[in-house]
Amino acid sequence: MTERLSPGDAAPDFTLPDSEGKEVSLRDFRGRNVVVYFYPAASTPGCTKQACDFRDNLAELNDAGYQVVGISPDTQAKLAKFAANESLTFPLLGDPEKTVIEAWGAYGEKKNYGKTYLGVIRSTFVVDAEGKIAHAFYNVRATGHVAKLIRDLGLAS
Repeated sequence: MTERLSPGDAAPDFTLPDSEGKEVSLRDFRGRNVVVYFYPAASTPGCTKQACDFRDNLAELNDAGYQVVGISPDTQAKLAKFAANESLTFPLLGDPEKTVIEAWGAYGEKKNYGKTYLGVIRSTFVVDAEGKIAHAFYNVRATGHVAKLIRDLGLAS
C-alpha cells in the first residue's frame, strides 16, 4: 500500500490510454486545474452514479476552470462502452496494472459486509495549475460527492 497524498504534494505524473486508445498525461493539463478521480469499476451502480454526477456538473466545473479525468483499472474496451452508454465526455483512463492508482494512494484495504480486501479506494484529487495537490479526498461516497466537491471549491451558488 502506498502513502496518501496531501495538499501541497506534487501530483504523481501519469500517461494512460483513454477510452478511445489515445494517451493522456497529467502534464497535458499543466497550466489548468484538473479534478482527477479514481473509481473501482466502470458500469457498476456506484461508479455509474458518480460518473453521471461529474457529467451533469461538467459545464459548471469547466466554466470555473476545472477539467475532469476519471481513472479505473478497467480496459479500454470496457471504458469505451461505459463512456458511450452514459454519454460521458470527459477522459476515462484505464490503469489495469494499478500503477497510477497505487502512486496516488488510491489502492488499499477496504471493508465491505465485514470482509477486508484490497481494492481501489474511491478518491478525488484537485490538482492546481502548477501540478500540486490542492485537495485530496479519500473514501468518498459515490452519491453526493460531486455536489460536495463543488461546495468545497467554492463554486456553489
